Amino acid sequence: MVMEFKPDKPIYQQLIDKVSSEIIRGDRTAGDKLPSVREFAVETGVNANTMQRVYREMEHLGIVETKRGQGTFVTENLERLQELRTEMKQLYIEAFVQDMGKLGFTVDEMVEGLSQYQEERKENDD
Repeated sequence: MVMEFKPDKPIYQQLIDKVSSEIIRGDRTAGDKLPSVREFAVETGVNANTMQRVYREMEHLGIVETKRGQGTFVTENLERLQELRTEMKQLYIEAFVQDMGKLGFTVDEMVEGLSQYQEERKENDD
């Protein structure tokens, strides 16, 4: 499945975000083996050098570990994975608050809107 990339963010960063999101959602768990650089490059439609950079950056961030001769794996450091979850949550909250602020919404209006949205989702799920 070739990915579509946004022009406003480097491709390697979008791929790091994609893998990080998969980890946070539980699609990839601690100790899971990632595809080889070449396999993942073909799967996402990027150059192998870009994917190599993705793996190198994720290793630097402590998200994955490379085991010589075996491949690259999601870290088994559960504390680091919890930190990743918290970091991503904070990034999304900051982006949401900034975007809504640019539209002129106050924090109180944002909280009210989120509460209303959640209530509507509960009603639709029942």
